[in-house]
Amino acid sequence: MLVLVGWPQWTAAAGAAPAAASPAEAPAGKPPARKPAGKLTSILIVAQDVVSDPNFEGSIVVVMNNVGPAPIGIIINRPMPLSVSRFFPKLKQLAGSHERVYYGGPVEFGEVWYLFRAKSAPDPDTALRVCDGVYVSSSRKLLLRLLGRRQPMRGLRIFVGHAGWAPGQLQAEIQGGAWAPRRADAESIFDPKPLHPWPSAGAPGGGT
Repeated sequence: MLVLVGWPQWTAAAGAAPAAASPAEAPAGKPPARKPAGKLTSILIVAQDVVSDPNFEGSIVVVMNNVGPAPIGIIINRPMPLSVSRFFPKLKQLAGSHERVYYGGPVEFGEVWYLFRAKSAPDPDTALRVCDGVYVSSSRKLLLRLLGRRQPMRGLRIFVGHAGWAPGQLQAEIQGGAWAPRRADAESIFDPKPLHPWPSAGAPGGGT
């Protein structure tokens, strides 16, 4: 598990589900929870005006149903005012990079997850498939390997925290009009626009 040292370990927002096991940190001898190949495991949800939680204002979230017993999500369009190079100052490949760390959600803020594009998982026990060509992980070893490439941030986004819902909660929110579901694909997940910087005026910490 990769955790940003010195960052506060924020508790989950009201109504958020307990954090699921990290996709790269299943108990010894047990692979991460998976669903049969071919089954829908992820969708995108777009926050609507009726979303009441400021943590999700203007957010687009990739929701995964193959990480734990309840949906787990990562907000994909909330760049933070912090560069990736700041957290990896010894990596020369990141020198001069303006790529940002993203706010992934209010659950376990300080824990790092990342999404990356690949034709197949480098290690099925380290990364889980989100959709065709996209995988999620929290493995420090794998992340350092990706950051060691000639183009370290190509097809890679790093997130702090994630989102969670209790069983049935997200479905009820979608039916109530809080979220608009969309198809999850690589192009949508890594689309640079629209971005909604974090923190916003209504989010914890305030400011822009």
